[in-house]
Amino acid sequence: MTSLHAEIAALLPRMRRFARTIAYNREDADDLVQAALERALVHGAQWQPGTRLDSWIFRIMKNAWIDEVRSRQRRDKLFAPEEDGLLVGDASAEAHQQRLDVQRAVARLSEDHRIVIGLVLVDGLPYKEAAEVLAIPVGTLTSRLARAREALQAILAEQPRASA
Repeated sequence: MTSLHAEIAALLPRMRRFARTIAYNREDADDLVQAALERALVHGAQWQPGTRLDSWIFRIMKNAWIDEVRSRQRRDKLFAPEEDGLLVGDASAEAHQQRLDVQRAVARLSEDHRIVIGLVLVDGLPYKEAAEVLAIPVGTLTSRLARAREALQAILAEQPRASA
């Protein structure tokens, strides 16, 4: 395995986490990771050693997701994914419900907001790196992130509590 392949393989957990943030369900996230891996391996010569590999991979993922969204006429609505019912009756059900509430709220955000939340808040990229992934100025990233946080808080505030 080449060094680039090993470095890409080391990024798999972060890639999956980012994909789960911007995609609507596990299957879409897995497909996104697979598509990004394929693109990265096919176009590995385009990566410039000395630059951040994670930023390059996340940019590939963002572009792959945009391509996928554009190619779909309309998404099938999924009322409740199977995994939503896995912990019903479990002592951790409330924590699980909170996680589901946040996932639903993030899914309601615009695509731009989901992507910036995924890069900065979920994956922890520095603002400069996230701005490079999105090919936008850092100031645009910070204002987009502030709007995304506000939108996320508003959505969470309007969601009815399952325990209420």
